[in-house]
Amino acid sequence: MRVKDWQDILSEVTESNRDPEGWRAVAGQRATGVGEDLYLGHPSGGVYHLKTYTKNPSELRGVGTQVARKVDEDIAPLFPRRDEEEAGRFAVQEAPEDEREAKSMASRLEETIQAHADADTDPDAFFSDVMDAVDSPAFGPMEYELSERPDRLDDLSETFEDAESLLNSELDELIEDDDVGRGFH
Repeated sequence: MRVKDWQDILSEVTESNRDPEGWRAVAGQRATGVGEDLYLGHPSGGVYHLKTYTKNPSELRGVGTQVARKVDEDIAPLFPRRDEEEAGRFAVQEAPEDEREAKSMASRLEETIQAHADADTDPDAFFSDVMDAVDSPAFGPMEYELSERPDRLDDLSETFEDAESLLNSELDELIEDDDVGRGFH
């Protein structure tokens, strides 16, 4: 298991060329220590686990690894489904490469918003169309709790216990090396 910088893990996700709507996520507070846990899963792209903390108001630091090569029938129930009413939404976004691409993206976004304003549509269709307009490489349903840990997060941590332990050690070492103590509050 290779531990990498959290941004390298997100780069793997964005460059994976998987169906962008196939991703699912679960996130919340770490069970111990400062920071957050995030699991990203895709049926054919596998499961990634990231642990991050806010070093200061403008810098997020963390580590991550791929913990499974695919989402099988045992792992799938640990992630939210698109049809779950309580599921929120998440997206991983890449910045436009240049001004021309940014203008094209803005134009597509404006057209998408106008089309939905003129039609009777539902929130899921609007979200998916907006993600398509901005060419998001990964998006989907998410279970997230700001001040607690979702049960699914504990279930994923237990399922990938070795990775949980290793990433906790790596993040705690990073926090200690950064001489931050508790992180930014």
